[in-house]
Amino acid sequence: MVHCPECQTSLETIDDIEFVEMDARTGFIRASKRFYTSNCAACGATIGSGVAGAKANGGGAV
Repeated sequence: MVHCPECQTSLETIDDIEFVEMDARTGFIRASKRFYTSNCAACGATIGSGVAGAKANGGGAV
């Protein structure tokens, strides 16, 4: 069984975790990437993160 490191809530179902998308612009061509965090639904502590591919037309070179 997995528990939140902050509040010790059991993370048993998808409803126990919130996925939040965060934007960031990087590089000289200003490509926008998608960053995700997974947070405990009970206390909001970030328990994981990841990066997805660039968004379509998400701030490319002008």
